[in-house]
Amino acid sequence: MDKREGVGVSVDAMLEDLRVLVETESPSRDLAALEGSAKAVAAVLEQRLGGRAKLVASPAGPHVRWLGGGEPRVLVLGHHDTVFPIGTLERRPFRVADGRATGPGVYDMLGGLVQAVHGLATLDDLTGVEFLVTADEEVGSRHSRALIEERARACVAVLVFEGAAEGGHLKVARKGCGTFEVTVHGRASHAGLAPEAGVNALVEAARQVLDIAALSRPEVGTTVTPTVAAAGTTDNVVPAQATVTVDVRVADDTERLRVEEAFAALTPHLDGARIEVSGSVNRPPMAPEMAEELLAHVRKLLPGVEGVAVGGGSDGNFTAALGVPTLDGLGAVGGGAHADHEYLMVDSMVERAQLAAGLVNAIRG
Repeated sequence: MDKREGVGVSVDAMLEDLRVLVETESPSRDLAALEGSAKAVAAVLEQRLGGRAKLVASPAGPHVRWLGGGEPRVLVLGHHDTVFPIGTLERRPFRVADGRATGPGVYDMLGGLVQAVHGLATLDDLTGVEFLVTADEEVGSRHSRALIEERARACVAVLVFEGAAEGGHLKVARKGCGTFEVTVHGRASHAGLAPEAGVNALVEAARQVLDIAALSRPEVGTTVTPTVAAAGTTDNVVPAQATVTVDVRVADDTERLRVEEAFAALTPHLDGARIEVSGSVNRPPMAPEMAEELLAHVRKLLPGVEGVAVGGGSDGNFTAALGVPTLDGLGAVGGGAHADHEYLMVDSMVERAQLAAGLVNAIRG
């Protein structure tokens, strides 16, 4: 591996690499696009850090691994998939203006990846550093979870370069989260000639939505939110089937069990209706104590930065649940994740790149 001693952090170089990654659109589940974005991530890693990056094939698209040599100690974790469909870039191209970089994925989480790479490029020795950049984080990490957990177990710490919390703070606790799909099976019939002969799956689904929403307990951090619904085939047929998709967030394992048991116990209100439930809370809660030691290092390197709890999940949920020290939110300072106003604050990029380098050195030391 080439020595990188004396190499500084260049904002222009970081922005150029960020442009390349943003302009290589990478919506989750689009395998052709993810193949292209994985190659783009690998090229940035190889150009800035030397060595070779490996593409790890999966049904969700290729993950990217890069190793700095020696026994692994620090896992740098991120993802290259985004929530934005192909064509978003045409409507919302990458731009840098008024101190902000904008474009699909700049904050979640391509900016963090770029900062991590450029920060570590300033180190003269990358022994023990491993990058893992996955292809399916935005859709639950179903195909990358085993690999994430395997690599985390091999290391003494995991650094997650998801976007920073509000105010630039780091993320030390996350809710457990998951998605449930409730399918209601009814019976079709002519809506005008014999509506009474049918079992209206849409009406049953409406009743179920109210029952499901009532499972929320915001006072203890539990939110149960119906998000997507579909029913029916045409306007004169009693719907034979309806589906409801539900987002669930819990702060602790007790609530996870309560909610999962409640979904399993859903019962129909209409005679003849049948309910089928799939899904679970697939990301366990991330406990704050798993970040304490790493946060102490950060406070020495960047005084004033604190750790906060957030509602969203990340792959750090998996690694913290294994008992591996995990610190999240080390990526871009900005906001607007998953939204059209997503942005990254350019003047924070050098500081956060330097933090990545300092934190890796502190862990290895």
